[in-house]
Parts: sequence; C-alpha cells; structure tokens
Amino acid sequence: MISAQRKLRVKIFADGADVKRMVEMYHNPLISGFTTNPTLMRKAGVRDYRAFAREVLEVIKDKPISFEVFSDEFGEMERQAKEIASWGKNVTVKIPVTNTRGKSSVELIAKLSRANVRVNVTAMMTLEQVMGVVPALADGPGGYVSVFAGRIADSGTDPVPIMAKIVDYLRPYPKIELIWASPREVLNIVQADSIGCHIITATNDVLKKLPLLGKDLDEFSLDTVKMFYDDASAAGYTL
Repeated sequence: MISAQRKLRVKIFADGADVKRMVEMYHNPLISGFTTNPTLMRKAGVRDYRAFAREVLEVIKDKPISFEVFSDEFGEMERQAKEIASWGKNVTVKIPVTNTRGKSSVELIAKLSRANVRVNVTAMMTLEQVMGVVPALADGPGGYVSVFAGRIADSGTDPVPIMAKIVDYLRPYPKIELIWASPREVLNIVQADSIGCHIITATNDVLKKLPLLGKDLDEFSLDTVKMFYDDASAAGYTL
C-alpha cells in the first residue's frame, strides 16, 4: 500500500481545521500542503480566526497553506486578504469565485495578484469559471484554482472530463495549479492522479482511508468477512 501511495504524482493537501490533526499531517511525508475554510473551522470549534492561524503557523512554516476570507463585500475581502497574506510566506488567500449575490470576484483577484498576493480561487465547478479567473491570476505570483469535483459528482455529473479539460487549459500557465476539491473517496485521488491534476485536498475521513490504496481485493474481502463475524460475536447475537 505504501508503494502505491508513493507512486502518486498528484500532491495531497490536508483539508481541515483541527490543529492537532494538522500538526500530525505536517509530519506525514505524503502531505504536501494544507487548506481550510470557515465551514471546517466552525465545525472544529474555532472561535478566534487569528489565534487559530497563529497556532497553526507556529508549526506549519514551510508547506503551503490556504486561509479563506469571509466577507461578502469586495472592499472588506481585499482588506482581509492582505492581512491573511501577511501571516506567512507560505500563506495563500482563498477568494470565492463570486460573492453570495453571484457577482464575480475577478477584479479583486486581479488586484490582489498585482499586489503580489497568492490567491486560491475557490468554490468553482465549471471550465468557464476557471477560464474567467485565470487571466486575473496569470500576471501575479501564482496561485490555485479550486474546482469542487466532489460537489460536481453530487449533482450526478462525472467530474473527470471537466477536470481533465481544466488540466489541459492550464498547461500554458505553469504558475497556476488545479486543486481537485471536496473528494469523497480514495478513488478520487486515483482519478485526479490519472488526469495529471496538480493537487487534491483530503479531509480526515479520506486521509484515514489512504492506507487502503492498492490493497489486494481478496485480502480486503476476507477482512470484511472477519469484521462482520467479530461484530456479531461482540454483540452476542443468537438465533
């Protein structure tokens, strides 16, 4: 299983807001970076954004990490983005592709890129959205486009062809990397790797399954049989 993991070309970014778990993942050689967002932070019980970031960055100093703005107004987004960017050289600022009213963030993304802020454009789901924001990133220090392949799949649409087209579109832009966001299973890591996607995020639920990558299916079948037997025995079931 370890050899299968080491053959991966796609970089894995741990996605979460549990500081203890983030520190553990920092020491895992399979983890190349980190992402978080307000939803994950709220779920983890984070109350003080700056204190959370400060604690994380005391340890994670040499791997990329993305923190997200949380305003819905572009002027305040810009202020937050510049503060977040000042927290560390390894920090990238996540900007949603639009605000909650559906207004494009392209002007803000371009402005931040010109100010040498690395931007991770998030919450995207279409090639057209990517094509709209890449020119705004192209003249900056580089950044990411986060396309939520897992949510695309939740809609009943196969994300692989979409993600493959985005990989091809980004070839002339070596400073801009595609992030396969919101994966649901280890298969998504294999899919991302097969199309040449640069990065895939993974929550703790997916990371826990990573040792299963490449597992022999006959062995996996037997493990499953044993699990059912052991649980029935532990429950003391009789007929």
